[in-house]
Amino acid sequence: MVLCVENRIEMTGKTVLVTGSSRGIGLAIAQHFCTLGANVILCGTSDTVKKEEEKLKQAGFSVASAIGNIGKPEDAERMVQVAVQTFGTLDILVNNAGITKDGLLIRMNESDWDDVLDVNLKGAFLMTKAAARVMMKKRVGRIINITSVVGVSGNAGQANYAASKAGMIGLTKSVAKELAARNITCNAIAPGFIETQMTDTLSDSVKESYLKSIPLGRVGLPSEVAALAGYLASDAAAYITGQVVHIDGGLYM
Repeated sequence: MVLCVENRIEMTGKTVLVTGSSRGIGLAIAQHFCTLGANVILCGTSDTVKKEEEKLKQAGFSVASAIGNIGKPEDAERMVQVAVQTFGTLDILVNNAGITKDGLLIRMNESDWDDVLDVNLKGAFLMTKAAARVMMKKRVGRIINITSVVGVSGNAGQANYAASKAGMIGLTKSVAKELAARNITCNAIAPGFIETQMTDTLSDSVKESYLKSIPLGRVGLPSEVAALAGYLASDAAAYITGQVVHIDGGLYM
């Protein structure tokens, strides 16, 4: 007889760094790790991240923050050092930061392409490189990349964004193979249509069109993405690496 015992994910003593965590999915992920008992580093490009840090501290959570541009090597290194200097180490990295500058290919400026790739893909590369140095010495770690369903399916008007998210998938698989020997896993989460400030700007007709293509018939919640990130960072997922986990209501099958 096999007994099923509830296994609550526990992160007490672990240190987690979440990029792009001043709002949306990133903030939800940071909040979720706080509730699991982790030390959390919030990262963003504005003072908003400081405001969220204060809110979480007032709620009794162990939090610090760092402001910078992850597309710059010195900023990426500094963010990781904030984690090490504040909490002694870094156990989990969540590469969530991302921007969009949508437009049809023939009208897309070169700067719009470069800006999106610099933050979404180069930023993930630089953060992973900086975090890996810490994790490799400990011979353990978790890296989670937030990609997108459009990184697999593509999307008209988002050549730059889709390319950056597809690149994250290739980065995930390569990092997983390189770091597996050091007991470091690297996985990607591919959200579909999630209820965030980014999707709130879409027109009702566009939202309705999206809903018709989602088998479960609803948008996803940031908290659902956060719960998946928590699982992939846990000991329960120690044998999962190099995978792209879709959370999209069946949008991509």
